[in-house]
This record gives sequence, C-alpha cells and structure tokens, in this order.
Amino acid sequence: MSIREVAEGRQVQGEDEVITYTITTTNWGSAPTTPTMVVKDAAGNDVTTTVAGGSISAAGDVITLKTISKLVRDESYRVEVKFTAGSGAPWECFFYIDCEE
Repeated sequence: MSIREVAEGRQVQGEDEVITYTITTTNWGSAPTTPTMVVKDAAGNDVTTTVAGGSISAAGDVITLKTISKLVRDESYRVEVKFTAGSGAPWECFFYIDCEE
C-alpha cells in the first residue's frame, strides 16, 4: 500500500448503493482546506460527473466526499482527493472502489 492510499484501502460498493465516503487527513496534515475529488474508471477516464453528486466539504480533520452512485458492476474505480493541510502543503490521496452486484 502506498502512503498516499487511504488507510481503509480498497472499498466494495454494490451497483445499486449510494455511499458518501469520508477521509480523515490526520496522517497527512490537520484542518484540510480546498478539497477536490476526481473519480476515474479502470481506463483512467474521468467519470466524476457521471458517478458523483452533491458537494465535497471539510470539517476538522475529515473530508466528506461527494456521494458516489451509479457504478457499473464488475468495474473498478479510483477516487483521488486533493486538499491543502498543515503548513499549507498540497496533498493528494486515493482509494479504489470495486463495484459488485
């Protein structure tokens, strides 16, 4: 596992599920600001507008991501989250979602 990969590692999400994930940034820095996220399919295409809705926010050391839904069964996705934390340094972390029935 990369130090940039979230501690929870690979996630599994059902094709009919709607999940809002959270990331605790304490490993990288406190009080994250300006969070953004991108969801990529297995080919590396940006599918954020298709599978993620709502808004992303940060409070304390926790980033609440956009809600993820409409994933395709038997496909894998990479969620990349960028933010600024600590001394103002930019960070990027990621995790994978495997979609199943």
